[in-house]
Amino acid sequence: MSAAEAGAGRRAATSGTRGPVHDFYRRGLVAVVDDDREVRDYLAEALHRAGYEVALAPNGLRLVSALQVDRPDLILLDVNMSWIDGFDLCRALKRNPLFSDIPVVFVSGRTASADVEQGMACGAVDYFGKPIDGQTLLARIDELVHARARAE
Repeated sequence: MSAAEAGAGRRAATSGTRGPVHDFYRRGLVAVVDDDREVRDYLAEALHRAGYEVALAPNGLRLVSALQVDRPDLILLDVNMSWIDGFDLCRALKRNPLFSDIPVVFVSGRTASADVEQGMACGAVDYFGKPIDGQTLLARIDELVHARARAE
């Protein structure tokens, strides 16, 4: 199997997509975990246009599988999903020393102050409500990914 075929199989297995990778600058890999396909597609398109690579997962189980193959620079995470909710998934990621340093940003329709507080208590670095303000979210992603790159 060629490297291209292996890469294509890996992307299919993780339900991920890759956007353009600029030769002059790799902005980073962002994992988008949301059970709503329209939200995943919207976020993927916005991230691709901003120069990010994107891995998509419809639930936490798919994210866990994808983490074994590709390590994202940041995870965008919904709260309400099948298999495991976003709060529990974030807590599990933060307890795992292999993934605890990956910044998690919640993007959720649950916007009550108790939900935001719970998300931050789980270890997230930020919490955005839906509908999404794409420019503000992208600016925050840029800030977090660049800060992480400088720290490494």
